Amino acid sequence: MADEPLVLGIETSCDETGVGIVRGTTLLADAVASSVDEHARFGGVVPEVASRAHLEAMVPTIQRALKDAGVSAKDLDGIAVTAGPGLAGALLVGVSAAKAYAYALGKPLYGVNHLASHICVDQLEHGPLPEPTMALLVSGGHSSLLLSSDITSDVRPLGATIDDAAGEAFDKIARVLNLGFPGGPVIDRYAKEGDPRAIAFPRGLTGPRDPAYDFSFSGLKTAVARWIEARRAAGEDVPVRDVSASFQEAVVDVLTRKAVRACRDEGVDHLMIGGGVAANSRLRALAQERCEAAGIRLRVPRPKLCTDNGAMVAALGAEMVARNRAASSWDLSADSSLPVTDPHVPGHHHHDHVHEVSKENLYT
Repeated sequence: MADEPLVLGIETSCDETGVGIVRGTTLLADAVASSVDEHARFGGVVPEVASRAHLEAMVPTIQRALKDAGVSAKDLDGIAVTAGPGLAGALLVGVSAAKAYAYALGKPLYGVNHLASHICVDQLEHGPLPEPTMALLVSGGHSSLLLSSDITSDVRPLGATIDDAAGEAFDKIARVLNLGFPGGPVIDRYAKEGDPRAIAFPRGLTGPRDPAYDFSFSGLKTAVARWIEARRAAGEDVPVRDVSASFQEAVVDVLTRKAVRACRDEGVDHLMIGGGVAANSRLRALAQERCEAAGIRLRVPRPKLCTDNGAMVAALGAEMVARNRAASSWDLSADSSLPVTDPHVPGHHHHDHVHEVSKENLYT
């Protein structure tokens, strides 16, 4: 037990300040401070508000995580942090904090990928990931199908959203229905009392000539909004529960259908689902049903581990240490569009000119 790496992870890609502590694949602490209420009145996440909230929450959240885990900072084997993708200003707060702690404690620093972390978190719930792992990641900013033979070094995108991510569609439809923000949990709640077959909304990119693993939710979003507007224009009541259920069904039908197809095509018998929308009860139920029918084993972390959290970053950091991956260098920078093909950002052996210049700008 004691020889498993003890790693602290920091996640600030959006509006949650997450700090997790993991020993190997065992979760010791998962502390989260959320600024979601501060964004609700804007109907979406405001980057500057998020960055400020991260700044204020960072130190107390780290202290709470250490206390929850019953470990001392000097016992850590490394500090992991989300280096991207995400909101640039928000990521910068996490990366700066991670550097400061790692430097002060003399510990290695690991800048890791937000999406790879969403996959790796499942190790905390269901043990080591099978290799290869097929992952369907569905969140506010991303919907992607990823195939990973090694979560620390090899993540291959098979398909992704070409327009709006599933989470964005949930937020938009919740706004049109006046249900507030964020849209995912509230639509899930109303949909439970509605009929998923009440309204035939379109299934994006499911035609024979469409890309097999890509997703599109922008047409669905427009179709639902138009349907609601037409009812209102005619002075009729909008059946919120049926609209919620039918819209949700259109999203999860496409997500699960494509994920199962990818598993079959690639000969993979496991499917992992992660990201904030993986907390959706209908997505979990339909995925279970379709995986069972196809002989695929489904792995979905509990809802609290699906939404953004520090534990997932710590989990991937611990895997980096366990597999002896190179630590990041001190000139690690936040990259808002870090590609999923980079599970982590290793050290640079040379100091490139760009980093030197940007450093001077930061500190002078």
